[in-house]
Amino acid sequence: MWLRNQTSLADFILEGLFDDSPTHLFLFCLTMVVFLVALSGNTLTILLICVDHGLHTPMYFLLSQLSLMDLMHVCTTIPKMATNYLSGSKSISFLGCATQHFLYLSLGGAECVLLALMSYDRYVAICHPLRYTMLMSRKVALMMALTSWLGASLNSLIHTVILMHFPFCGSQKIHHFYCEYPAVVKLVCGDVTVYETTVYICSIVLLLLPIILVSTSYGFILHSVIEMRSAGSKRNAFATCSSHLIVVSLWFGACIFSYMRPRSQRTPLQDKVGSVFYSIITPTLNPLIYALQNKDVAKALRRVLRRGIITQ
Repeated sequence: MWLRNQTSLADFILEGLFDDSPTHLFLFCLTMVVFLVALSGNTLTILLICVDHGLHTPMYFLLSQLSLMDLMHVCTTIPKMATNYLSGSKSISFLGCATQHFLYLSLGGAECVLLALMSYDRYVAICHPLRYTMLMSRKVALMMALTSWLGASLNSLIHTVILMHFPFCGSQKIHHFYCEYPAVVKLVCGDVTVYETTVYICSIVLLLLPIILVSTSYGFILHSVIEMRSAGSKRNAFATCSSHLIVVSLWFGACIFSYMRPRSQRTPLQDKVGSVFYSIITPTLNPLIYALQNKDVAKALRRVLRRGIITQ
């Protein structure tokens, strides 16, 4: 347990997203609908990949991990926000804030790494199809998933422990709807310049390295596609990669907006908008993008539904 004084152990106050106005009530209801869509979409994707043998491949195993991360991401932030709004309470305990900070940072980092590794999977499938089963075996896919989870969790644990060891003072009001790093660090008493610089550098590395890997993979993929003689093969290659590219663009775009801007250019409203996009909107869109763009997922869904109808 962290050795903190009584002031630091006091509850934090989450400002939240909404007030009691009719407009904000409508926005709250809309947010809950989006949350339920994210919950059902990602749960359905995970179950579909588990029960349909046609999706028992490294590509879809990694997709199931992505859906699990998205599912946990929305569950880390939205239920607490909704509970506070409905109860009229805005507090979150010191331990609850630390736990929330650790989870969202772990899941965000894991998703960055996983999306980069998924681009390598697409590179092997398109550029080295005959060697795919050897280069992307189940063991390799499992190691990719473990690397994403464990690496991001270790990084998040270090940042969370350091941040929560700083003394907090003042009203301890967090201008956000969950304990996100930029909002929490503003409450720290004392000089955190060195720590903020370190976090900024780590964020750049965690974002730029996956982006470089994704760009390199798709550079090779594009070269291979251009050399393909069959128009059908080109269409299949683009169809295979389009879902992943859209998800990568949405996720990294939102993360860059949220974490690669200097503190002097941040405002609480901008931080909230960026967080809403990557913690609510993106996890909602990801399963929809894969379901609409990926023929294998659509076919698997029809097979499962058909089996369910026949069983009944």
